Amino acid sequence: MNKFNEIFLDLEKKILAKQYPPHTLLPSENQLIKIYGVSRETIRKALQLLTTEGYIQKKQGKGSIVLERSRFDFPISGLTSYKELQETQNIPSETIVQELSETKVDKELSEITGWKIGTPVWHLVRQRKIAGEVVILDRDYLLKEVVPTLSIEQAKASIYDYFENELGLTIAYAQKEITVEPVTPEIHEAMTLKDDPYVVIVRGLVHLEDTRCFEYTESIHRLDKFRFVEFARRRKV
Repeated sequence: MNKFNEIFLDLEKKILAKQYPPHTLLPSENQLIKIYGVSRETIRKALQLLTTEGYIQKKQGKGSIVLERSRFDFPISGLTSYKELQETQNIPSETIVQELSETKVDKELSEITGWKIGTPVWHLVRQRKIAGEVVILDRDYLLKEVVPTLSIEQAKASIYDYFENELGLTIAYAQKEITVEPVTPEIHEAMTLKDDPYVVIVRGLVHLEDTRCFEYTESIHRLDKFRFVEFARRRKV
């Protein structure tokens, strides 16, 4: 990992832990150079990442001001695993593997993914519990030719960590769709829902660096627990 990425992750962790609270200043560039023992260019790259991710705003003559962020924000752009979000945003949660089975691509899944009918896939369903309530239901289909083995322990921990660090896969990008849809009997049974008749569903086709789609995912969220955000900066055209 590049040094500026390490510094970015360390500063991000400290911001989320409120070591640098919202509306306060980060240490100056000169102070950060001394703290991390790196060049000014490396510090500026780390600060630029913090700016891009919406953690800070640079103000001339003052420095880097920490911005207010919600712990339960889910980014629209980017490709981050739930485990990574849980750790970086300090979300106290539990993952329960409801189903892990081998199946084959049917007509409906083929139309969504472009996979050939009859292709072997993993079907993975996980419940995400926060404060004892199932507020997220994740349903995934994974190509077995790309992911030949998958255990309940790996599914419960982090499948992306397994894909990247054990299988050596390079996950490149995803195409996402976000909709608000009525609660189905299946969703109602699997989640801790209140009176709201709707849920947010984030569907995604995840691709490797060679552009192959190897995962189709549906992440179903309870409306009152999360908001989906994108930090946008204006660019003049």
